[in-house]
Amino acid sequence: MGKPVVHFEVMAKDAGRAQEFYGSLFSWNINANNPMKYGLVNTGLKKGINGGIGQVDRNSRPYTTFYVEVENPQSYLDRAVSLGGRVVIPVTEIPNMVTFAQFADPEGNVVGLVKSAQTRSPKPASRKKTRKRRARRD
Repeated sequence: MGKPVVHFEVMAKDAGRAQEFYGSLFSWNINANNPMKYGLVNTGLKKGINGGIGQVDRNSRPYTTFYVEVENPQSYLDRAVSLGGRVVIPVTEIPNMVTFAQFADPEGNVVGLVKSAQTRSPKPASRKKTRKRRARRD
């Protein structure tokens, strides 16, 4: 089974200007109210994916990338390298937020990996369903 693209990212020399540009162009709600000033993009639609707009380091070039959700980012980094890619950012965990990595394909395009969310325990049955089950047993 394939893996979904779950996030896009635009990294610019002037994050504020890029956030204003894309927000105005596509009517996106962009919230950069965080210590990194990373603009979290909410397109306001159920179709498509949300993303982020941030700032590159002073000596880095701007870039865009997309992130693919996988169970084990390290195994995908290893596979990318075995297929001719290279690691750009090793597996990195930002506590209580995300675990991610980046690789470059053989042409130099940067692709991100994001670790799948932890599996959650099943939700308890709603009270309505529980009452129906009890009524059937009685």
